[in-house]
Amino acid sequence: MTSQSRTELIARLNGMIHDCLKDYVSRDEPLAILDFPDIRNCGDSAIWLGEMAYLKDRFGKRPDYVSRTADFSADELKKRVPTGPIFIHGGGNFGDIWVSHQDFREAIMERFPDRQIVQFPQSIHYSSPERIEQSARAIARHKNFVLLVRDEESKEFSEKHFDCTVRLCPDMAFAIGPLPDRATQISVLAMLREDAERVGGTDRKIPSDIPVEDWITESKRKVDIAKKLGAASAFLALKPSEVALRKLDAAAHNRFERGISQISRARAIVTDRLHVHICSLLLGRPHAVLDNSYGKIRRFMNAFSGGTDLSYKATSLEDGIEWARHQAGQGARG
Repeated sequence: MTSQSRTELIARLNGMIHDCLKDYVSRDEPLAILDFPDIRNCGDSAIWLGEMAYLKDRFGKRPDYVSRTADFSADELKKRVPTGPIFIHGGGNFGDIWVSHQDFREAIMERFPDRQIVQFPQSIHYSSPERIEQSARAIARHKNFVLLVRDEESKEFSEKHFDCTVRLCPDMAFAIGPLPDRATQISVLAMLREDAERVGGTDRKIPSDIPVEDWITESKRKVDIAKKLGAASAFLALKPSEVALRKLDAAAHNRFERGISQISRARAIVTDRLHVHICSLLLGRPHAVLDNSYGKIRRFMNAFSGGTDLSYKATSLEDGIEWARHQAGQGARG
């Protein structure tokens, strides 16, 4: 895949994002974004930074209220965003794997029945029929919920079960745009999940010369320092209303840079993380893709990002490693 075609892919997906969101954002009306991902997973920070980049690049604006689930204040939201849409951060937590996020989402629908609520692109997965019904009731009661989804299967499921507007939309991380290339240090890197979406047991057979990592380990001290510096910059800019946003933004930038530095070391990558796939595309790195526990990555690739020379749908871990070794040996670049 050439650099030009990579750029064209990213530009095309950004156009699709704008087509989905342009009706719900205006330059003149305030907006809120809830459920900031204050977690170690670099992929969630990539989504957040894409959301920020989209608002800045397309509308020249920033959210007027942001919060995590833990520090959400309905009174503060009403004060700072008395009118306008309420957005909920995108990702892969719509359903019953990551229940706390779904509980929060449905509580917001109940708390703000008269406000438009827009869900940034999500992958949908439920195991419990009872939880599907609970979510369906919450959405039906609200009557003004917009659900953006990241794959055809999620769209089909949502249209079947939920009474709301459902639109197919690429992941918001693509709004970051192409990233500059970086010098490599190793041949192949295996970036494999160690959380609830992991596939397989503990007996992965990986050659000893290939590092096996995930990107959910971080230095809490460095993140805390980044948050404090971000908050201080808001005071220096005489914008106390931006303190929370700059603090969280700084944490997201810190985590994103950690993830990009981690994967950019390798000439080729093997992964079962969606955002390692997406960030590899942004970097122009060849990568073999396995899948998570419920098919999220293949579904996304089928809808938006598959079929390029940079990514390969591996049939097994061994197959992915063999392909990545070949790419690294060729010195492949995007």
